[in-house]
Amino acid sequence: MGLVGVQGDGNGEMALSLGSKNKYKRMDSELSDDFEDDASHHQHQLERKKSTRKYVLACAIFASLNNVLLGYDVGVMSGAIIFIQEDLKITEVQEEVLVGILSIISLLGSLAGGRTSDVIGRKWTMAFAAIVFQIGAAIMTLASSFEVLMIGRVLAGVGIGFGVMIAPVYIAEISPTVDRGSLTSFPEIFINLGILLGYVSNYAFSGLSVHINWRVMLAVGILPSVFIGFALFIIPESPRWLVMQNRVEEARSVLLKTNENDKEVEERLSEIVAAAGISNGEKNEEKAVWRELLSPSPSLRRMLITGFGIQCFQQITGIDATVYYSPEIFHDAGIVNKSKLLAATVAVGVTKTAFILIATFLVDRVGRKPLLYVSTIGMTVCLFTLSISLAILGKGQLGVAMALLCVCGNVAFFSVGMGPVCWILTSEIFPLRLRAQASALGAVGNRVCSGFVAMSFLSLARTITVGGTFFLFSLFSALSVAFVYKLVPETKGKSLEQIELLFQNHNEWDGSEMELGDAQHLVHKA
Repeated sequence: MGLVGVQGDGNGEMALSLGSKNKYKRMDSELSDDFEDDASHHQHQLERKKSTRKYVLACAIFASLNNVLLGYDVGVMSGAIIFIQEDLKITEVQEEVLVGILSIISLLGSLAGGRTSDVIGRKWTMAFAAIVFQIGAAIMTLASSFEVLMIGRVLAGVGIGFGVMIAPVYIAEISPTVDRGSLTSFPEIFINLGILLGYVSNYAFSGLSVHINWRVMLAVGILPSVFIGFALFIIPESPRWLVMQNRVEEARSVLLKTNENDKEVEERLSEIVAAAGISNGEKNEEKAVWRELLSPSPSLRRMLITGFGIQCFQQITGIDATVYYSPEIFHDAGIVNKSKLLAATVAVGVTKTAFILIATFLVDRVGRKPLLYVSTIGMTVCLFTLSISLAILGKGQLGVAMALLCVCGNVAFFSVGMGPVCWILTSEIFPLRLRAQASALGAVGNRVCSGFVAMSFLSLARTITVGGTFFLFSLFSALSVAFVYKLVPETKGKSLEQIELLFQNHNEWDGSEMELGDAQHLVHKA
């Protein structure tokens, strides 16, 4: 009995000791079970987080495929137009119209896209955009005259207009707040990827006969839209659109797939329902959307000025002229060989695509406004330097080097800020009930300015020289710095519903935080 360690009834003590040991074992077992439950719960949360992020990422990628079409068209036309001019014997004015008409016509798609997406949904608007573009691209590929080419160009422009306005809206509406900026920049990434593919296509097929090469270049643009058909089986409808249709349970189901925890799902759903003006399943009576846009409240007026203004500045700083007419810019600097011209444009495309990835990494870390400052100031310097270089250095090796450096620098600074942040802001700042059509209005401003720049560049360059034209762009770029400082708020880290409050309290734009709980009590004025 010495093993028991105490005097007395050995069996009793032994029984007590064993009972005591059993007690401790039970406690240890309970603690172990609790620990295992916590570990299991933590593991489940990690798995859900990974699954959610993969799902949202896939949705953002597929939603952005239409933007590849826009980018590809912009990139490929810069080289294809050289061979179209040679094959179809078009004039310089026809060249300007052919290049610029896509931007002008795409505004029709953007205008119609807002209303269409409110009626049939964001998802099916993207599908419609892809179909219209495919038809237009096929007609362009088979065109035997300038007139037929223009018909295809018009249809392609309408399709692009639908796609370019709806993708940022859709992504902003499905994205978690913490990742919304980087995910909403995906359309701009895909535009840049499309531009690069267009440049590569120019270089790859330039060796074919003049009658065939530009047709092949344009035909390749049909391929990205084919993948959009597969995307429709993967991506869900926007939860915010579903709420607008009073399909709240379906919206909850989508939010459960795109948010990491159930509590956040319910919070977001409550905010969306309040923002949509739906209480207890009933819609409030409100003015028609366009009446409200044409007669805006002070807060909505600030949103419209910010959204429309940033879209216009994105284009009047000359980015489309730089991309569409980069061969002409480099020719003016002294590069004569066509293959070298197209190779130089590939370098521009690589630069543009590489720097958009930097913006995607930084936009949710440093914020929208700092990136816009870096972008607009850098663009101003590059555009001004390019204008001086073309005017003074002439056609020598130094002039070519400076032109290449400045053009690449300009597209790099554009891609870091003005390119993606412009679309992020216009998809974030408008109230839910107005978002699609107000974003469409911003896209119209973007497309009009793009078309104006593209259709006037050659004529303007002949009048005031290429250097003088880029000096004009540098002045607009300098104005954009002031616009960002005065009229663009920081929206990083705020839900879409909280951003609406930010515009209602515009005196708090200087970095001060909003009362986040106020989003629960959003009411919209008629």
